[in-house]
Amino acid sequence: MEVVIQPSTAAAVELVAEIIAREVQAKPRSVLGLATGRTMESVYARLVQKHRAERLDFSNCQTFNLDEYVGLPGTDKHSYRHYMNRLFFNQVNIDLQNTHLPHGDAPNLAAECERYERLIHDAGGIDLQLLGIGQSGHIGFNEPPSEANSRTRVVVLAPETIRQNTPLFGADKMPSHAITMGVETILAAKKCLLLATGKSKAGIIQRTIEGPVTTNNVPASALQSHPHCTIVLDEAAASALTKVPRKR
Repeated sequence: MEVVIQPSTAAAVELVAEIIAREVQAKPRSVLGLATGRTMESVYARLVQKHRAERLDFSNCQTFNLDEYVGLPGTDKHSYRHYMNRLFFNQVNIDLQNTHLPHGDAPNLAAECERYERLIHDAGGIDLQLLGIGQSGHIGFNEPPSEANSRTRVVVLAPETIRQNTPLFGADKMPSHAITMGVETILAAKKCLLLATGKSKAGIIQRTIEGPVTTNNVPASALQSHPHCTIVLDEAAASALTKVPRKR
């Protein structure tokens, strides 16, 4: 695990966008694992800028998102499909047929989870998996407790996650379940890249990096065992760390 601490949120976002850009430039047919949430909005904005100003080419890429809310069709403004189309996919030259998210409104959710795993396998696996982290320590929607060998499945969202995301839904009801890649699915990516910013993430980042590996309590701690994992933090998110050398 490599921990890189940047002096500001903007610098952390810039580094993450640059790492993704380098991956795509080195391998135009990259299979990218993507994440959603407020932390990622600036990353996608920067990648869109790189596409327009530097001709960063996504035309041969495939993407797989971590998760989707159960019960929401991709046309719903609160769905992660809608989020990804609006903030990224429709802003760059990627083929929408090569962008994949779980179908949260699938009539058979178990079959949908199996289908999603097959799609990832058939694509050759994920080259670079972008991750955020929740206050509960979740990656994707792998809430504690999660099994280390879990694969794509339906999960119940933690009360803390529901409280955190409810304001995004306004007057609409926040879903209580989601489809998510499992911990083992995430760790199967060739490289993992986690971005965390802000003081509110300092405690869970300290437990993720310096605490014991325990997916039952902090699912993100499983990243300690990944051979090619980079965690990018701003100073605020890194403020509770005590043991990690500060590579800048």
